[in-house]
Amino acid sequence: MIQLKTYNRKQLREFISSGDFQKYDFLPITRHRAESHIKNPKASDDQTLLILAFHEEKLAGYVGCFPDNFIIDGKEFSYAWLSTLYVNSEFREKRVPKKLLKKVFEEYKDRIAITEFTREAEALYTIMGVFEDVFPKEGKRYYFQTDAAKMIPGKKPETKALTPLFRIVDTTANSLIALKNSWVKKPKIRFEILDQIDAESSDFISKFQSRRSADEINVFINNPWVLEGKKDGKYLFSSYSETFKYFWIKVYDDNNVFTSCSLLLLRDEYLKIPYLYSEFGLDHFIDFLNYFIVKNKVKALTSYHKELNIHLDTSKAFPKIYKRHFKREYLFHKQLLNDLPKGFDPHYQDGDGDCMMT
Repeated sequence: MIQLKTYNRKQLREFISSGDFQKYDFLPITRHRAESHIKNPKASDDQTLLILAFHEEKLAGYVGCFPDNFIIDGKEFSYAWLSTLYVNSEFREKRVPKKLLKKVFEEYKDRIAITEFTREAEALYTIMGVFEDVFPKEGKRYYFQTDAAKMIPGKKPETKALTPLFRIVDTTANSLIALKNSWVKKPKIRFEILDQIDAESSDFISKFQSRRSADEINVFINNPWVLEGKKDGKYLFSSYSETFKYFWIKVYDDNNVFTSCSLLLLRDEYLKIPYLYSEFGLDHFIDFLNYFIVKNKVKALTSYHKELNIHLDTSKAFPKIYKRHFKREYLFHKQLLNDLPKGFDPHYQDGDGDCMMT
């Protein structure tokens, strides 16, 4: 018999504070991820943030919920992102995944969205027949260094014995690339790199349509899901990385006018742009981006900002050596779509949903 237990904000804090979350064979959540969920400005006190499934008092699986909302015609429209779903293989034949999902649907009245899911999870969502693939985002990944020692064995395990040779190839190629990029200097324009969003940036952001306010973004900058350090093997989702840093960027033009700001996320030499706001073009921001990539020895940048990607594709100064096309899918429960106004478009940026936190 499978039993389900839900945790709202208060209950999750008690669960973490007691240390009970650590007593199982695998962790249902990390302490720092729980703190982030608890401090989520869009979560109400009674909303469920975590659901655990038990079989004879043994933890069988869990699902995490990340509340969000739209403001439509001045009214709040609540829904939640499915942020984690894990079931121990020992219990999968007991239909635990479906039971967890059905409980999530019940808790949020079917207003559920999902993104950045595995193909295994996608198969489950497809079988359930309640999700639609909507609002896809086209993105690109730009590569600045070779990483054959990691990428080739990762795709073709039979080549693992050749890893030392791939490292030599990487070292030689990247030395030549570094020499080529040595001309990239610090931009002459004014820019600032901050730990979080300041008041000037907050005022600037308010001019744009955005799913997150400056204060909300700052909450997650200060309460990340990933910390720098060694991964905890008992937690199966993102929890630790060698490098995980947010940078708030402010860029000014030649006349010292504030023209753009952005949140950058650097994780283990791979860069993302969760948020970007710009007026009067992106040329100065790209000048800064070139400098940042070279200075921080970034291996690749993934961007879902359509206008920025158009500029990067045509820029001769941008230090890319190769690019790939990416597509981000968003699955919305059919009831969530029915509840939204006809023709509604969320206009998501890369950091909306739970993408910003990993």
